[in-house]
Amino acid sequence: MRSVVIDGSFGLDHLRIVGRESERVRPGQVLLKIKAVSLNYRDLLMVTGKYDRRAKLPLVPCSDAVAEVVGAGVGVSRVGVGDRVMPIFAQKWLSGAPTRERLRSTLGGPLNGTLTEAMMLPEEGVVRAPEHLTDVEAATLPCAALTAWTALVVEGGVKPGDSVLVQGSGGVSIFALQMAKLLGARVFATSSSDEKLERLRQLGADAVLNYKTEPQWGRKAREWSGGEGVDYVVEVGGAHTLQQSLRAVRMGGQVGLIGVLSGRTAPLDVATILMSYVRVQGVLVGHRESFEQMNRAIAAAQLRPVVDRTFAFDQAVDAFRYLQTGQHFGKVVVELS
Repeated sequence: MRSVVIDGSFGLDHLRIVGRESERVRPGQVLLKIKAVSLNYRDLLMVTGKYDRRAKLPLVPCSDAVAEVVGAGVGVSRVGVGDRVMPIFAQKWLSGAPTRERLRSTLGGPLNGTLTEAMMLPEEGVVRAPEHLTDVEAATLPCAALTAWTALVVEGGVKPGDSVLVQGSGGVSIFALQMAKLLGARVFATSSSDEKLERLRQLGADAVLNYKTEPQWGRKAREWSGGEGVDYVVEVGGAHTLQQSLRAVRMGGQVGLIGVLSGRTAPLDVATILMSYVRVQGVLVGHRESFEQMNRAIAAAQLRPVVDRTFAFDQAVDAFRYLQTGQHFGKVVVELS
């Protein structure tokens, strides 16, 4: 069995493909043959040492995948050999509120992740993939799609007629756009690329804005929503975009804080949150119960993820470098065959 590992120290130059011994199937466990792996920004941060420099190395990165069950231990009943499944991000977070213990069970750090030809997981740690999706498409769901679902549905309670602002054209933002439209919401989308803005409009965005030419996009979003502000903001930029998000959201509205693409620290006028009665909610993927609910919704709507580009297993480093450029529109996937 071959695996991609962060070997010795952090950095893309330290990603190696190594041979590893296959494990024997144990009671309650399933052996998975990985078909495809999608990359998240968290994976890039982990590989480059910007997520957790205390992580123990060597480490197999990545958390998203689709796989075939090729072995099942004694007592396994949730899935069977031949089923197509996806791992859950936090292996111990099956339902309910997050806890420190549950969030220490995440794939791709601290646990070995999915960028490997085969892996063993507890049967509780996988869910069935929607049948209408290809392997490449299904591999994109565990983190990016579930994060958008948790933000909009579980935490945000977005309903028909609401207005939602999404930032950029990465995986979470595009899933949020698609899901917001399924919920009957209006969507305001931002990007630094006019070409990407046109593609976002084709996906259903009701209004688009280039934040490079209009840095005060929070005010523009408020104007677009009738002067009151949008109901929900999917905040993936982090510290340096949060202030604009707070200007965009209505009094009593919500900001789902998901990413740190623009940075982790910046001056912030907290009075904006206080005086506007705004809720800022951190969103870290979600639990298995929500994952299964989301998959039922995706299947019912026949929603298809947006995949930008695929790479072969031997090109995994190239896939990370491409993700690092920020040129992608949607998800970047490593396909195993």
